[in-house]
Amino acid sequence: MPQTKPIVSIENVVASASVDQRMDLNEITRKFADVEYHPDQFPGLVFRIGSPKTATLIFSSGKMVCTGAKSEAMSRKAVKLVVQKLRKGGVKVKKDAVVVVQNIVASINLGGRIHLEQAARTLPRSMYEPEQFPGLIHRMVEPKTVILLFSSGKLVCTGAKKEPDVYRSVNNLHALLEEKKLMQYE
Repeated sequence: MPQTKPIVSIENVVASASVDQRMDLNEITRKFADVEYHPDQFPGLVFRIGSPKTATLIFSSGKMVCTGAKSEAMSRKAVKLVVQKLRKGGVKVKKDAVVVVQNIVASINLGGRIHLEQAARTLPRSMYEPEQFPGLIHRMVEPKTVILLFSSGKLVCTGAKKEPDVYRSVNNLHALLEEKKLMQYE
């Protein structure tokens, strides 16, 4: 019996941000004991917060990259919180950060098995080489995403910049799999 809707779970939102000023990473390291900064290994420092549980990379250019958020709103909130904490800790940050979502990664369960061999022959812009990788790689044009399909009926969607694009991609693909009779339900 086909499952009505795929179960979608947003796993990670990657967002870039900028405060449009130079940042003294050594000063931040002095004022915040729990940041990670190893300039010999990586040019940015890692500023972790517990709620929302994220890690924000801060670079001396004032650019930031926030990872680990489970929604667009959460990634914006996390960056805002990091800037607030910097200010509270005595770091002068003149402007609020401008946040842009770069990538959303979601895991999906379709609730049935997928015939990957047939799907590889049927779906356009697909690549399936089971001896190299157990999943089929499907490139969707609209919305522009990449979806990994596994025979278990599990998917990974990446490349979306807006949450609705994740759902559109998954629903379009699910409908196509159903239409081409590539799904098998127990």
